[in-house]
Amino acid sequence: MSEQLKYEARGVSASKSEVHAAIKGLDKGLYPNAFCKILPDVLAGSDKHCVIMHADTAGTKGSLAYLYWKESKDLSVWKGIAQDAIVMNLDDMACSGMVDGIVLSSTIGRNARIITGDVIAAIIQGAAQLMSDWAEHGVELLSAGGETADVGDIVRTIDVGFTATGRMKRKNVMDIDIKPGMVIVGLSSSGQATYETAYNSGIGSNGLTSARHDVLSSYYKQYHPESFDPAMNDEVSYTGNRRLTDIVSTMHGSFTVGQLLLSPTRTYMPVMKPILEKHRDTIGGIIHCTGGAQTKVLKFVEGLHIIKDNLFETPPVFDLIKEEGQTSWREMYQVFNMGHRMEFYTDAETAKSIIDIAAQFDINGKVIGRVEGSEDSYLTIKSPYGSFEYRDA
Repeated sequence: MSEQLKYEARGVSASKSEVHAAIKGLDKGLYPNAFCKILPDVLAGSDKHCVIMHADTAGTKGSLAYLYWKESKDLSVWKGIAQDAIVMNLDDMACSGMVDGIVLSSTIGRNARIITGDVIAAIIQGAAQLMSDWAEHGVELLSAGGETADVGDIVRTIDVGFTATGRMKRKNVMDIDIKPGMVIVGLSSSGQATYETAYNSGIGSNGLTSARHDVLSSYYKQYHPESFDPAMNDEVSYTGNRRLTDIVSTMHGSFTVGQLLLSPTRTYMPVMKPILEKHRDTIGGIIHCTGGAQTKVLKFVEGLHIIKDNLFETPPVFDLIKEEGQTSWREMYQVFNMGHRMEFYTDAETAKSIIDIAAQFDINGKVIGRVEGSEDSYLTIKSPYGSFEYRDA
């Protein structure tokens, strides 16, 4: 079965082409090429300020957390799901220049028959703890509460989402203006940053439907049918060989499969704040490699050839997914970040400074590519596994 057919059979879309088609033609805000939609300051009516509102969820990573919790009884996994949902908002907003003063509100939909109150408490209290922890690193976040709905008729296990809102000066907006001659700095998605308490596998919150079904065995289909869509074809549901408790040995230590797949999405907010304070005027664009992964930048450029030919070594979690799913390397780069989730387009001097700032947080950074002029827009990835060309994000 082809990769495209496998995705469709699982009810997911790597490119979200139908979503982009649905919003085509809608107002794109004050800065049409910004990473997030920038709105007028409806809060105070200032023509010198703007507002960003952003919403995102942890996606199907919540279903994976459910399985891990059922097997291990470890409630701490739910704090990681809160982090996934929050970071998918924060780091998008940071790409537009907003790095603090953000208000968060949660929306949790659960099947109350199987998701107990202590899980909800772990998510809500975990989110509060994260906000407190990040405040120590200069990231100001405020909680506006949220909504928890018992919607077992439409949610099989749990869906955890957050909406984030902030107000900023228009002069601080990072509008994307990538030009030929710029270099690309990538910040590693794996390792252990100074503000993290454990090794981060780098998995993020994209592609988890594929990762879950490609890696995990049919055991979960038999014993936890509530964890997936019953209409899903047998050929694509839980087709791997692993249990969440299986041990994987890596150069970074030994971890369970569950620990690797559920590693919380790293936030770059503490790093991006000093980077933007110093280099806001010399960065042509910041791209959060989420939906579309390494091809994400294609949504924001015209007439450019993006070349990524010095990527990070692939973290072990992606090798695991590749091995179990027999997914093509071309597809892996389009679904998973594969080693870096944040990239900056800038000049060589600023690039060196960004790398130095990231190093202060024990995050590896390096120049992973460059930008050239072109008649049309496309991306070339040159990797140890082959050279791949992409023309549609």
